[in-house]
Amino acid sequence: MTRERMEYDVVVVGAGPSGLAAAIRLKQLAGEAGREISVCVIEKGSEVGAHILSGAVIEPRALNELIPDWKEKGAPLNTPAAEDRFLLLTKNKAFRLPTPPQMNNHGNYIVSLGNVVRWLATQAEGAGVEIYPGFAASEVLYEDGRVVGVATGDQGIGKDGQKTQSYTPGVELRARFTLFAEGARGSLTKTLVQRFGLRDDAEPQTYGIGIKELWEVDPSQHHQGRIVHTVGWPLDSATYGGSFLYHLENNQVAVGFVIGLDYENPHLSPFEEFQRFKTHPAIRPTFEGGRRISYGARAINEGGFQSIPKLTFPGGALIGCGAGFLNVPKIKGSHTAMKSGMLAAEATFAALADPAAAEPVGYRESLEKSWVWEELKAVRNIRPGFSGGMWIGLAHAALDTYLFRGKAPWTLHHHADHESLKPADHCLPIAYPKPDGNVSFDRLSSVFISNTNHKENQPAHLKLADPGLAISVNLALYDAPEQRYCPAGVYEIVGRESGEPRLQINAQNCVHCKTCDIKDPSQNINWVVPEGGGGPNYPNM
Repeated sequence: MTRERMEYDVVVVGAGPSGLAAAIRLKQLAGEAGREISVCVIEKGSEVGAHILSGAVIEPRALNELIPDWKEKGAPLNTPAAEDRFLLLTKNKAFRLPTPPQMNNHGNYIVSLGNVVRWLATQAEGAGVEIYPGFAASEVLYEDGRVVGVATGDQGIGKDGQKTQSYTPGVELRARFTLFAEGARGSLTKTLVQRFGLRDDAEPQTYGIGIKELWEVDPSQHHQGRIVHTVGWPLDSATYGGSFLYHLENNQVAVGFVIGLDYENPHLSPFEEFQRFKTHPAIRPTFEGGRRISYGARAINEGGFQSIPKLTFPGGALIGCGAGFLNVPKIKGSHTAMKSGMLAAEATFAALADPAAAEPVGYRESLEKSWVWEELKAVRNIRPGFSGGMWIGLAHAALDTYLFRGKAPWTLHHHADHESLKPADHCLPIAYPKPDGNVSFDRLSSVFISNTNHKENQPAHLKLADPGLAISVNLALYDAPEQRYCPAGVYEIVGRESGEPRLQINAQNCVHCKTCDIKDPSQNINWVVPEGGGGPNYPNM
């Protein structure tokens, strides 16, 4: 069978905040100019928002610019931030610290980002954008060295790689320009970075893993609008990370834990650290007697200003977290992602009017003149300042914020996360407590409430470049850290008892966090998209 071909002016890969903002802005510009342009957004999740996971406290700056009357149009920003708390945890105590100015949330809103993008999708469709959820872009299409669109994956391929009776070929979505809004560590974005050398003049992108649960808590423990962040326990002082608790409406609390993926101890389990965190005497009462509703995990960008790559290439551009615009100390990226999409849309719209334009020229220049650039440059030293540990990091952040006000005459540097692990026998094992089933839980019960589903008879979307390295390197040197850094129980070492260990990949458990693709010490794991619609189905994360 031949693949069906669909033609557009612009194709956007990913229906997150940046992708939908770009699509909406393109249609706004076309309307203002009295022109007709065709815009298509494809999304690998089963519905828009199904794969969106974030804290989230949203700063409405970009939304104000894109859709000034969002309140009248019913945007689901229902809980204004009311109170900020910043805590330092020891094993048994909590000490309240001054809230850093970057973490002041006055004027912001606690939201379900999944519900926000669902609303953005309705605005985009109302403007004439075509949106296709359940379509996973698996291939970039090239002609004469230029990106000319993407193709979705074939459906109905069995585990053996052969076509089944339900085989359907993918669809080619061709466009003059393609905007890639895949989020952190996008599978196609990786290939574009390599092909066009987009990171040649940028520092390595660094990441954290964010693990989140949504709870319905006892009304006596609910404080609508309260925002709590913590540092310290249960992490040691050498490991970057912290937590958030966001009190939404309807007695709901979003709780999460973020750990920088530059951690050194291969015995560390981000999932177990999160579960242990909830047992702290200052945290546990919030969840006692409550009900856990949902669970998920996602890698987030932490490289910031230094790690922004070249953003354009012949036929397209990178936008949103695929390029890396998260403001780490502010713990926000939706507003910067949306603004990047809007600026890319403006450059793309101008390029559409010029038959000779090979790429959206002017996108980076407009970004560098925007508040996004100013915001990220001012905080560029805070995350790498923690490379010496929590206490040095806090001191450096205070110095950078209060003395230099973001204008220090130096810029600190990053290193790739996969290079940081130490051999297992150089590190202390960590004894994690068993889950109590009240506030702490195991992986499998957690994955169950993420509503994750993949068709069983399909090729695994987690590829090993060299299966032997899983044993000769990962197991031999690092005690198979993929068993611990995966928050979904995808990776298991089996056969140790018989003396023939092998790595078993339970791909059906995958919640699409991308941590394995990032943290694997030999960069042997390649995350690619499964069949469209597979993965988690987050209702309101």
